[in-house]
Amino acid sequence: MREPVRGVRSGAVVTVMAAALLLAACGGGSSGSSAPTTSSPSRSAAGATTTQTVTISNFMFEPMAASVAPGSTVTVANKDSVTHTLTATGGQFDTGDIPGGQTKTFTAPMKAGTYHYICNIHQYMMGTIVVR
Repeated sequence: MREPVRGVRSGAVVTVMAAALLLAACGGGSSGSSAPTTSSPSRSAAGATTTQTVTISNFMFEPMAASVAPGSTVTVANKDSVTHTLTATGGQFDTGDIPGGQTKTFTAPMKAGTYHYICNIHQYMMGTIVVR
């Protein structure tokens, strides 16, 4: 059997460790932006989110369907330059006018169910909130 060359093996270990440290350092920082994000919403025991952000961009809601816990806080961030609303078609919630670049919040209904919403100004913009 051949004996491994210690210098090469040690160098490989150092390289792998350096790469792991570099990746960890890149992933843990803040982007410096205070804009809301949907990347890591809080979750309830039932799997529905307790906080959710809906972003309006290019005359679309993102996500178009969100699952939240009863009474959750929903933040609506308007990234467009024009005013929008997020209004339940059954009247359960309504942000009112959200000017371009602004953010508003509302409380999700306490009753489980599927709630459809639109923008009252641009009624072709639609989405759904599922309360679980």
